[in-house]
Amino acid sequence: MRAITVLGAGSWGTALAVHLGRVGHHVTLWARDAGLVHEMRVRRANAVYLPDVTMPATVSVADQLSEALRGSTIVVSALPSHGCRAVVRAAAPYVEPDAVLVSATKGLESDTLLRMSEVVSEETAARYPVVVLSGPSFAIEVAGQLPTAIVAASRDLAALEAVQAEFRGPALRLYGSDDVVGVEIGGSMKNIIAIAAGVVEGLGLGHNALAALITRGLAEITRLACALGGRRETLAGLSGLGDLVLTCTGSLSRNRHVGVELARGRPLPEILASMKMIAEGVRTTGAALALGSRHGVELPIATQMAEVLAGRTNVRSAIEALMLRRQRAEAEAG
Repeated sequence: MRAITVLGAGSWGTALAVHLGRVGHHVTLWARDAGLVHEMRVRRANAVYLPDVTMPATVSVADQLSEALRGSTIVVSALPSHGCRAVVRAAAPYVEPDAVLVSATKGLESDTLLRMSEVVSEETAARYPVVVLSGPSFAIEVAGQLPTAIVAASRDLAALEAVQAEFRGPALRLYGSDDVVGVEIGGSMKNIIAIAAGVVEGLGLGHNALAALITRGLAEITRLACALGGRRETLAGLSGLGDLVLTCTGSLSRNRHVGVELARGRPLPEILASMKMIAEGVRTTGAALALGSRHGVELPIATQMAEVLAGRTNVRSAIEALMLRRQRAEAEAG
């Protein structure tokens, strides 16, 4: 059994820490908020994000990076995309020389357009192997030990196999991949499509519309992933289609919730202010469009969602714009 550190005590970081503790590892869960750390130590639960999940005795909590990282041979980054770089930069001096880094964040960095594994690698001077975790995985269900299958992706086979071995459990199965680009783009882009799915739900547009949106959303994600060097078959798997279906249809989806509330007429700032957890799709939309522009890839659904999120159009006009686009063969590039 290993010593493992999880950076980020949101719902996903807490769920991973609880899971890893249950399968026998010694886990330290790091949070920047000293008050939250104190409360978790007393309650043995994360009252903010997973209040009904008791942390096993094998999980400890810390607010000091030096303490949290001491002796850990696996370090999991479960941080919001906009906070990832700063925390990893602060953590880098304390990471053990033989550690494997695991990126469990689904998003793109807004200004650099980098994937999260690239941010992690950049801030640690590429000294460590990086493994990406992605796939259909609501945190509360992982913490509740409901059956879940995800993907671990890395170009370092030894690190990939180590993460598969150490993270597996009776309710968590990990499939391996070397297509880091495809896995990360799938995990990032599906959040944008999920906002659109929430709009479809909120407007009461029906199952036909939702099925069309998911299918064309997958085509959009696949075009961008392949332009960046990913493989088409990756997007047909758990980290593409699987995660997309879950996020577009599951009532626990934060991004879908944003879309539903937009369709009900609530302004975006009000929606975000009412949410405890971050909807990554809101931040990812602009970065995805910039990547698409850089690589000559058309992203019509993301384009309309960007217009809605910026307040430049309303949800009904966005749907109409998508429906009235030039008709084409299904397999065409756009």
